[in-house]
Amino acid sequence: MAFEVCTFDAGVTAVRLIIFLASLLITFSAFAQQDKYQFDNDEQAVRFSELTKELRCPKCQNQNIADSDAVVAKDLRDKVLALVKDGKTKDEVIEYMIDRYGYFVHYDPPVTPATLVLWVLPVLIVVLGFGFIVIRQRKASVKQTWTHEDEALLAKLIKQNQRQEQS
Repeated sequence: MAFEVCTFDAGVTAVRLIIFLASLLITFSAFAQQDKYQFDNDEQAVRFSELTKELRCPKCQNQNIADSDAVVAKDLRDKVLALVKDGKTKDEVIEYMIDRYGYFVHYDPPVTPATLVLWVLPVLIVVLGFGFIVIRQRKASVKQTWTHEDEALLAKLIKQNQRQEQS
């Protein structure tokens, strides 16, 4: 039985390693994220970023339009981009979105008669709950007075119990 000795060429191995590493580099660069939106200046980019994080996706549960993959969120991002590029201020963009989608689209709704319930109800629930607990504790801590009638009833019950045990 003859054993063959494997020999390898260091040059071929090095070339294969370089090709492998280059293919990995090309593959990973394909996954690199590029900015989808182009801005005229950095101030527009900052305003766009703030607005997309502050505006809520109408379709998603508690997700802003920056993080949402919903179609409506993409439409809102595109509209925010257009408004920012038109020179609209942050408040003007928020007002525009609220006019079209209601106060739900903004994470920090203003205090108005329509949203007053959202601001007052949590505080009211806490106050009522605390009041309920205080009243319940006071009723539980009221001491019952021991009367002579109670003493007589207790003595009578003890005597009945003793008679039943003896019989």
